[in-house]
Amino acid sequence: MRAPPSPHVSLPVMYHSWSRMTFIHWRYRPEQVQALLPAQLTVETFDRAAWVGLTPFLMRGVRVPGVPALPWLSTFPETNLRTYVRDARGRTGVWFLSLDAGRLPAALGGRVGYWLPYFWSDMSVDARNGHTRYRCRRRCPGPGGARCDVEAETGLPLAERERDELAYFLTARYRLFSLVGGRLAAARVEHPPWPLHHASLHGLDQDLVQAAGLPAPGERPVLHASPGVRVRVGMWSW
Repeated sequence: MRAPPSPHVSLPVMYHSWSRMTFIHWRYRPEQVQALLPAQLTVETFDRAAWVGLTPFLMRGVRVPGVPALPWLSTFPETNLRTYVRDARGRTGVWFLSLDAGRLPAALGGRVGYWLPYFWSDMSVDARNGHTRYRCRRRCPGPGGARCDVEAETGLPLAERERDELAYFLTARYRLFSLVGGRLAAARVEHPPWPLHHASLHGLDQDLVQAAGLPAPGERPVLHASPGVRVRVGMWSW
């Protein structure tokens, strides 16, 4: 099965590289997730379930057009909690329940510039011999203390037959939504298809899901890993 095509972002407002990504997904009842969404969006389902993804990774090369990446400011850990939605026009995309960033300027920029629910957190990513440890302790805005510790192992690349509809539903997402001044806005995201790998969990201690207003996950997650992709983020449109 082929990945859905990425859009072309002709006028990017941000450049990123998302690397050392682990995708951790759980099934939820659609009504549980719908209760956390704005009225303009409907939760998108697969196999009659809503899906919530916890995605720790390392952000690299963050910059705006015409400005070089800065070594300290442009590289930092991030952990996103997200779900998948559709707007009234039928456009699909990502709705972020929370985003934790290891740099205060990045968290402030995400809140002010993109109206996204960013939090400044104490975070680290340690990758060695196929094992990656992610650590997150939320600082502000409060209440602080929400945490996410993950230890994951990256396995072999997915064979072509394993790149099924669910894998693409959970990972091939090229639009994000936010409420900007009370209005629903969408931004396109351009990147090549994710090079997906098998993954296994050796440790997970988190309450970011519960902090977002959902019950703790009650079943084993669906896992994928990826070395990463380069990303171009477009401007908001209405």
